[in-house]
Amino acid sequence: MLQNRTNTVKFFIVGFSDVPDLQIPLFLFFLLVYLMTIMGNMILILLISCSPTLNTPMYFFLCNLSALDIVYTTVTSPKLIYICATNDGSITFTGCVIQLFFFVAFWNTEYFLLTAMSYDRYVAVCKPLHYTMIMNQRLCTITAVGTWVGGMLGAIASTIVVSIATYSPSNELNHFYCDIKALEKAAISDTTSIQTVILVQGTLLVMTAFVLTLISYIYIISTILKIQSKMGKYKAFSTCASHLSVVSCFYILIFDLYFRPKSAISLNQGKVLTVLYAYIIPLLNPVVYSFRNKDVKEAFKKL
Repeated sequence: MLQNRTNTVKFFIVGFSDVPDLQIPLFLFFLLVYLMTIMGNMILILLISCSPTLNTPMYFFLCNLSALDIVYTTVTSPKLIYICATNDGSITFTGCVIQLFFFVAFWNTEYFLLTAMSYDRYVAVCKPLHYTMIMNQRLCTITAVGTWVGGMLGAIASTIVVSIATYSPSNELNHFYCDIKALEKAAISDTTSIQTVILVQGTLLVMTAFVLTLISYIYIISTILKIQSKMGKYKAFSTCASHLSVVSCFYILIFDLYFRPKSAISLNQGKVLTVLYAYIIPLLNPVVYSFRNKDVKEAFKKL
């Protein structure tokens, strides 16, 4: 049955616009964003890998974040660029399910990784004398591997419920990639299982990661406020300012997109918000961590 569905069902991704005059500007925009994202994150990985001064847990996790941003955008960017260039949004059932799996997997991984980075900043600010002992190489490696494996495992449920749903032979997905909510609307069978997975992942995964990150920063801010000197406060805050700005933007966009009432947001607004967290944040991550960081600037000059 699944094999027959694989051979017969085909989806058509609507993309952003069917206006011919907008296709070329959109093609150039997403191509430029994709290339700059790859280049910026590759440079950051190169800097961290080649500079002994950046051989710390914070930069180890940042290297993982840059690698994640590269593969995260690669899941959807090439297909979206192709759609803008050719106006052909067709995608096979298998291709759609594979794209969904990796998008959700890397999306989950980002939550786990940002949470791990917030714990790293908590230890650095609140327990500086024990930082090297707590955040040792073994713990960092296990944590990093756990974020990637956990992200993959978390995507299995989404993939299964989408795979077993019934679709008509030809379906339009009003999105620019195989989004699980777009697939839910395209299904002609009961979508209770899909809705359940969306709800469970949204509340269990997103809220757990958010609460843990929030707790870390409550302790961080509390510790910073107890520091007597202004210079000491500034130095302590500067160690986590980049991560705080990135994680704040990420959660603001996620909550605005997935936790607002359905009637309060249109499909086109949803697409724009998705672009911001799926394309713009991965593009800005290396910029934020580079321009706000003396160590990275010095490593760049030496390289």
